[in-house]
Amino acid sequence: MKGDGCAEMRLLIQADMDGELRPAEAARVGAHLETCADCTETQARLTALSEQLRREVPYHTASAALRARVAALAMSEAPTVARAVTVPRASWWQRLSRPRLGPLAPFGAGFAIAACLALVLVLPRGDGLTDTVVAGHIRALQPGHLMDVVSTDQHTVKPWFDGRLTFAPPVKDFKAVGFPLEGARLDYLADRQVAALVYQRQQHLIDLFVWPDDGHFDHGPAEGSRSGYNFLRWSRDGMAFWAVSDLNAPELADFVRLWQAN
Repeated sequence: MKGDGCAEMRLLIQADMDGELRPAEAARVGAHLETCADCTETQARLTALSEQLRREVPYHTASAALRARVAALAMSEAPTVARAVTVPRASWWQRLSRPRLGPLAPFGAGFAIAACLALVLVLPRGDGLTDTVVAGHIRALQPGHLMDVVSTDQHTVKPWFDGRLTFAPPVKDFKAVGFPLEGARLDYLADRQVAALVYQRQQHLIDLFVWPDDGHFDHGPAEGSRSGYNFLRWSRDGMAFWAVSDLNAPELADFVRLWQAN
């Protein structure tokens, strides 16, 4: 029979699969799974359920009202401290290295289905770099995924990338004109790591994706909209830039002009 500790562990297992645990908590889950066959089976069943949902649940474009609600929820969860804070996430190999055993079972199905469907409904469908970039912005809006380093100081954010990327992304702050820098994160788009700088305009978040302009990403429209999210792309000083936000197109264009003029 499962002990009281297993009841708590079942909640932590789901959070660990979603990459929401700090390293110490993820390590505690890993240690528990090494000695508890019941929780190991639970983790395997949840993994199988998640994979089945990804294969079989149809994708639908979210309505503007739903996207606005998700964005508002994400904003309510976002930290607003002005100092640098590193937000650790469970590494991909910690999750993938655990055994996946047992058949699909109904345990935890309601919770897992709700979580997966929320993401499925929000992500836009389609192919190409534009859809990949917009989907990266939408994924980041989920609580706990927006920033790896939280800081309003560009001189803190810029050196944070040192050793984490093979290039040095430019970092600027436009707080004085209403586009404050909030932080940054590492992201992965189209088979490579990119820098993501996070800015805010009132209640709207702006992701600015940056990577070396080596021609690999030099395609797709320069501006437009996908599923209610506006985007603009440009190149400068050997770097490619994509700005993505639910901010209205004229104000997003103002943000881009600030970047290009400074």
